Amino acid sequence: MVAANRYAKALLTLALEKGKLEEVRNDMKLVNSVCYTTAEFITFLQSPIIKSDKKRAILKSVFEGKVNELTMSFLTILTDKRRESLVKEISIAFDEQYKKYKNILTAVITSASGIDEHTRNKVVELVKSTTTAEVELIEKTDKNLIGGFLLKMQDRQLDASVLRKLNDLRKNFSENLYIKEY
Repeated sequence: MVAANRYAKALLTLALEKGKLEEVRNDMKLVNSVCYTTAEFITFLQSPIIKSDKKRAILKSVFEGKVNELTMSFLTILTDKRRESLVKEISIAFDEQYKKYKNILTAVITSASGIDEHTRNKVVELVKSTTTAEVELIEKTDKNLIGGFLLKMQDRQLDASVLRKLNDLRKNFSENLYIKEY
């Protein structure tokens, strides 16, 4: 969303000016975490019925003392401008802009049962060989993959999963004219 990106960029610029970039990034991670773990929080922020002063008070009670003063002021301004419904999107956009500023590439590896340290290091090494950016590796598990892994980075994807190989075999067999169904 354009508005979320603009607010995130403004916060990033302000955090840089004040020398609080890392603190604000941690704050925005906390905000994002609250948004993802508490669905009622997002519903509350998006409600047109609840007045801004009530939302400001709740934001203050949830975050004051846990986030930097700059972040708290930013959340207050969002509420004053009636943009509090964008908090989740802003936290996501802020993290993306932070990574772009710091030249950090996020790679996501998904496997059926997790990966060991040796494999993790090999994956990071593989990703680093394709970029000059610092690499942040996020690990996920998906039992549906059966085995192997799925590696995503930016707009590229490497699918070396057993599920993909089985699907390819199924497709090949269905297209094979020499195999008759009985």
